[in-house]
Amino acid sequence: MTGSDPLVPRLPSPLQELRDERFERRGVRLLLKRDDLIHPELIGNKWRKLVPNLAAAGGRPLVTFGGAYSNHLRATAAAGRLLGVATTGVVRGQELAGRPLNPSLARCAAEGMRLHFAERSVYRRKAEPETLAAILRAAGAEGAYVVPEGGSNAAAVRGCAALGAELRGHADVVAVACGTGGTLAGLAAGLAEGQRALGVPVLRGGFLAADTEVLQERAFGGRTGDWSLDDRFHFGGYARTTPELDAFAEDFERRHGLPVERLYVAKLLYGLVTLAGEGAFPRGTTLAAVVTGRPFPEP
Repeated sequence: MTGSDPLVPRLPSPLQELRDERFERRGVRLLLKRDDLIHPELIGNKWRKLVPNLAAAGGRPLVTFGGAYSNHLRATAAAGRLLGVATTGVVRGQELAGRPLNPSLARCAAEGMRLHFAERSVYRRKAEPETLAAILRAAGAEGAYVVPEGGSNAAAVRGCAALGAELRGHADVVAVACGTGGTLAGLAAGLAEGQRALGVPVLRGGFLAADTEVLQERAFGGRTGDWSLDDRFHFGGYARTTPELDAFAEDFERRHGLPVERLYVAKLLYGLVTLAGEGAFPRGTTLAAVVTGRPFPEP
């Protein structure tokens, strides 16, 4: 990319040490991998996932998928505006079509994204070729380049391998919050031997291990790297929080002056504090937490 490219990133993203007594008393050194600082509008893993897909699209219109609070939809809409590429967002939930747009979807529309609301039963089958073709027809997006929900496909996973490469030699364990598994799949592949990746799913259901393996199979030909998941910290599922999680995030913000995004980053940090308290990381461990986003609406 050139300096005139609207998607030019700040890479490698900064790596910052954080002094937190909850880790220090366990002999664990905590680093933050500030992927939230890569780009002002395509934040964190969204840049790493989208840019390879934008290259593959070659200027064609984009169509992608997400829920009503999807960070991925907002990032795709922003990329379309920056590049002058038409975008369509297929939103889960036909019942939302007649309601006022929430702030997340309103941002998508303001960026120029056309929104198409799909029935949930149809949305669940979007991976089936006939259903996908019907959705594209209904959305007026035939001929568009299809980016999957969350942006996770083989191209995106290979793009996220650079995240792991940037962390080689810097941490023993690298942890990241997971929605579709694409970032974890690439991160683990990019790390060096002896490093391991830890995924903290933000959705309930226990399906992410299989999905991550499928993504690695498509991107690299098989399971790659040392990675695992801890499913305990989803707080009820995607886009859900609890008073306990909000209180934790507010406390973390007060301690460190870092705005904490609630849907992914807060769950990751809560999980790591819990795991440190359980003694999951041996003394002397250097732990890196990937900060994949900023709060929305941004302060």
